[in-house]
Amino acid sequence: MSAPPESDSARAGWRIVRFGAIDSTNDEARRRAFAGDPGRLWIVAEEQSAGRGRRGRIWASPRGNLYASALMIDPCPQKAAPQLGFVAGVALARAAKDVGAAVARLKWPNDLVCAGAKCAGLLVEGASLPDMRFACVVGVGVNCVTAPTGVGYPTAVLTTESGGAIEAQALFERLTERFDEALGLWRAGEGFEAVRSAWLAHAAALGERVTVERVGRRREGTFEGLDGAGRLLFRGESGIEEIESADLWILPQSDGSPVAASSASLAREGPD
Repeated sequence: MSAPPESDSARAGWRIVRFGAIDSTNDEARRRAFAGDPGRLWIVAEEQSAGRGRRGRIWASPRGNLYASALMIDPCPQKAAPQLGFVAGVALARAAKDVGAAVARLKWPNDLVCAGAKCAGLLVEGASLPDMRFACVVGVGVNCVTAPTGVGYPTAVLTTESGGAIEAQALFERLTERFDEALGLWRAGEGFEAVRSAWLAHAAALGERVTVERVGRRREGTFEGLDGAGRLLFRGESGIEEIESADLWILPQSDGSPVAASSASLAREGPD
C-alpha cells in the first residue's frame, strides 16, 4: 500500500496527487478507481517500491526518474482502450521534444528510445468497476537520472540533444499538456488514424531491420509501419504480415547503433 499523499494540485483540467514514495502509481490509480474516483487524475511519485512493466516485469524505480499514472473513467468504448498506449506514446514523444530531447523516438508499441536504447516505457491497464464504469490507467516511467542495468537490452537516461539533464518535473508538466492534447486528437478512438500518423512521425526503426519473437520463434524482417489497428506491419520471407503481440528488437545498424529490445504487445488486457 501507499503512504499518504504529500500534495495535491491541478493542471490542464486534471487533478494531480503527488507521493514521495509509493508501491506503484498504477496500483494507486486502480485503488482510487475502485473507491469511486471520477478520473482525470494523475498519480505521481518520486519513487516506487513495486513498479512494474509489461507482463508483470519489475520496473526499477529509484528517485530522480519520472513515475506517473493517468486514471480515466469511461474514456472510450472498451474495444478502443488498447489504443491509449499509442495516444500516450505520441504525448510522451512530444513532451520529450518540448524539453529538448529531440532524438527520442517511439518503438512499437510502448517504448521511448534514444540512440537505440530504452529510456522510457508505458503500461496501459483496464478494469471493469462494480458500478459498471470502465477504468483505464496509463502508466509512464522515464529514466531521467538513472537507467536500470542487467535487463538484457540497452537502456539510457533521457537527455537533451547536447547531453544535458532533463528534470522529471519539467517533463511531467509538458506530458500533462501533451497527453490532454493527444486525447483530443484521438477523440475516444474516432481519431485513431491521426494518432497513428503522429506515432509514425516519431517512430524508431521505420523501414529498418528488426527481430520479432512469438511463441519462442525468432525471425528477422523489416518494420514497415502500423496497420489501422496499431498492429506491427512486419515484412518477412513470406511478405508483409500484421503482428499484434510479440517481443521486438531493433537490429544494429551499419553505424554501430545498439540494439533496443521490447518485450511487449498491444495492451490487450481486458476488464478484470
